[in-house]
Amino acid sequence: MSFPHLQRKKGCLLALGLMSGTSLDGVDAALVCTDGKGNVECGPALTLEYGAGLRQRLRSLMGARREEWSDEVAETQRDCTLIHVRAVTALLLKATMEARQVDVVGFHGQTLSHCPEKGWSWQIGDGKLLASQTGIDVIDDFRSSDLAAGGQGAPLTPLYHAALAAKREKPLVVLNVGGVANVTWIGPGENEILAFDAGPGNAMIDDWVRRIIGRPYDTFGSFAAKGKVDEEAVSRLLDHPFFDHLPPKSLDRNAFSLAPVEGLSATDGAATLTAFTVRSVVRAQTFFPAQPVRWLVAGGGRHNPVLMAALAGELKDTPIAGVEAAGWDGDALEAQAFAYLAVRSMKDLPLSLPATTGVSRPVSGGILHRHSGGAVS
Repeated sequence: MSFPHLQRKKGCLLALGLMSGTSLDGVDAALVCTDGKGNVECGPALTLEYGAGLRQRLRSLMGARREEWSDEVAETQRDCTLIHVRAVTALLLKATMEARQVDVVGFHGQTLSHCPEKGWSWQIGDGKLLASQTGIDVIDDFRSSDLAAGGQGAPLTPLYHAALAAKREKPLVVLNVGGVANVTWIGPGENEILAFDAGPGNAMIDDWVRRIIGRPYDTFGSFAAKGKVDEEAVSRLLDHPFFDHLPPKSLDRNAFSLAPVEGLSATDGAATLTAFTVRSVVRAQTFFPAQPVRWLVAGGGRHNPVLMAALAGELKDTPIAGVEAAGWDGDALEAQAFAYLAVRSMKDLPLSLPATTGVSRPVSGGILHRHSGGAVS
C-alpha cells in the first residue's frame, strides 16, 4: 500500500504514532489511517533504537518522581524528543510522504515512573518541540485526564485492540509483553472489554541479564533455556499483593524486586524470572469473565521462544500465537494504538473506559500542540 495515493474513507485521518516502551529499546513509529472508531488501515512502521548513552541516561532516571525535575531531566527529555523527530522523518521517508500529508502525531513519550496510587504517571517528551521540528500537530499527555478521573492511567491500548478484533471470534485475549505485561480480554458483546496489567513482562529478565552478564536482554531466551526454575523464588515473587488486587490495575516497571533471585546463576535466574512472567499472565485468567478461545501476543516477549513455549504449556488447550497470526504487526501495535488514540483525542472520543483503567466514566484526553506554536488542552 502506498500512503500518498491512499483513498481515505470519509471521516478518517492519517495519524503517526510514536511509542517508547518500558524496555528502553527505542522508538516505534507507525502510520494509521482511521476514523478513531471501527475503520483502521495500517501503513508502514519502523523502530529506531536508542543509542547506548541515551539508554543509560534514561535507565538512571527510572523511578524518579515528577517533582525531581533537573537540568539532567531537561537535557534527557530534549535528546529523547529529538530521537522521536528522527523516527518521524525516517518513517515519512519510508512511506514516501511529506509531513503536510499527516494530520496528527500521537506522542506517548518515555515513561520514567508510574504511580497510579498517587494519581500520577510521568512520561518525558516535549510535544511542542516535536511539533515544531516535524511540522505536524502533536498530541501528547494521554494519561493525565484518566488519572484525574480516578483511573490507573494504563493500559491505554485496549480500545485499539478491540477495534482490530471487531470481526474475530470471541472472547479473545490480546497479551502485550513489553517491559510490563498487560492483557485485553474482549468479549462478544458491544464494548464488552476488560483490561489490566498482568505482571512483569521483559523488564525483570532484561535487568537480570544486564546485571549478571552485561547484555541488554536474553536473546531468544537462550539463558533461560539453559537454566532451572527456582520454584521457591517464583512463589515469593507471586506473593506480591498486586496479584490479589481486582482489575483494572496497573504497574510501574520497577514494581518488583530482584531480591528473590539473588544468588542464583545467570541461567537459573533468567529461567526463574521467565517463569514468573508466564505465571503472572496465567494467574490473570482468574479475573476474566469467560475463558478466551484464543490468545494473541504482541510486544518483544513474543520473540522469546522459551517464554512463548512456557505460556503455551500453561495455557494448555487454548491456542496462543503472535499477533501476526491475525495479520497484525506485533512490533508496531503500540505505536499504531497511539496514532489511533490521537485521532480519538481530536474527535473528543474516550481513550479509556471504567473496565480498562478503572476510570469513573469514559474519558478522553491528550494535549494538542500546533506545529505553528502553542498548546490546546
